[in-house]
Order: sequence, then C-alpha cells, then structure tokens
Amino acid sequence: MVHRDFKDRLYPQFARIAQALASDKRLELVDLLAQAPRHVDALARETGMSLANVSQHLQVLRGANLVESARSGNMIVYRLADPSVVDLWLALRGVAEARLAEVEQLAREFLPGRGNGHAVSREDVAGLVRASALLLDVRPRAEFESGHLRGAVNIPIEELSAKVDELPRDRKIITYCRGEYCLFADEAAHLLRSHGFDVVRLEGGWPEWQSEGRPIQTGGRK
Repeated sequence: MVHRDFKDRLYPQFARIAQALASDKRLELVDLLAQAPRHVDALARETGMSLANVSQHLQVLRGANLVESARSGNMIVYRLADPSVVDLWLALRGVAEARLAEVEQLAREFLPGRGNGHAVSREDVAGLVRASALLLDVRPRAEFESGHLRGAVNIPIEELSAKVDELPRDRKIITYCRGEYCLFADEAAHLLRSHGFDVVRLEGGWPEWQSEGRPIQTGGRK
C-alpha cells in the first residue's frame, strides 16, 4: 500500500511536465526561448499569437517550472529555467522524428533541398574550422549575443543580401541558425551559393550544438 500511495502521488508530478508541453504553441515558445530570453511582445511577433495567448501559455510553462521570468525595465523577460528543458524538447522532437511518418513527410515537402549534399555534420565542424572555414550565424542579433558557436560571425538573414561582399570568397562558409527545422541557414546557403561562394549548411543548429556540450561563447559580433 505504501508503494501504491507513493506512485499515486509521484506520477502526477511527472504528468505536470507532459501536460505543460502538450500544446503545439507552447512547444514553439520553448523552441524560441532555447535561442535566447525574450519578452512577451517579441514572442507574440515571432509566433503570430496575441499577447494574451502568449502570456497564458507562458503561465502554464512557468507553472511546471519550465520557464522563469524577470523584470527588465518595463518588460517581463522569459527564459528557459534550465538547460535540461532544451534537452527535453530535443528528446521529444527526436521521438516524433523516429515514430511519426508525418514529420518526415513534412520535412520532404518544406525542406526539399536538404538532400542536395550541401550539409556538414556537427562532428566535422572543428576540422573544417581548423582548415579556415567560416561559421556564419544568420539568426537575429539578440540570439547571437545570447550564445553562439565559438568563433562564429553574425549576419542576420534579413541583412545578408546587402552584406554579401563582406564575406571572404577564399574560405568555405558554414551557415547555421535555430536548429534542424529552421530555414534561415538554408536560405543563406542558397543565396551565397548563387553568388559563387563555397557554402554548406550545418546539420541542426544552435540548440543541438549547445545541448551536446560543444564549444560556445556569448557576446556581440566578432
């Protein structure tokens, strides 16, 4: 009976985490907060949700201790409570990739260029950088400043076409962005390739790299 009472009280605590994540909108918020802390207005703009809906979803996540908040001036800034939340999100995503054919079907539909051979694994990055490859982070500047691959430079995707001539033509370029299902790095690679650059896209992106404990740094553009 002691065992039963223990489990009857324990498993509902685990269920709190599952229930907090049982929303496509809340998962998108977690994915965005894996890049950098944000205030509610920024999250609403990114997701296309109303401020009220974003606030409601954040309260659910905070109720499960998955996010934390702090005041910055007149704004309340939200961040993931712990790196383990990123690990949990990536693990959930990985199970979906392995068990749901729909995920692969959507990837083939919306990411048709992923099979063109112009990609590099995270394991191969260090060797390419030693051979003079340039890491190009095309996420928004605030995300880059919050954390990025060590040695990377930042040109947000919306600025890249105007700054193509700032990039070295005698070096391989590795583009990366928010993760496996972010299109910024693909768009950047396509643009640079059209201008004659030797460019590949990093498999995955910032959250995968960070979760694996690979070298990172914070701060502004180098």
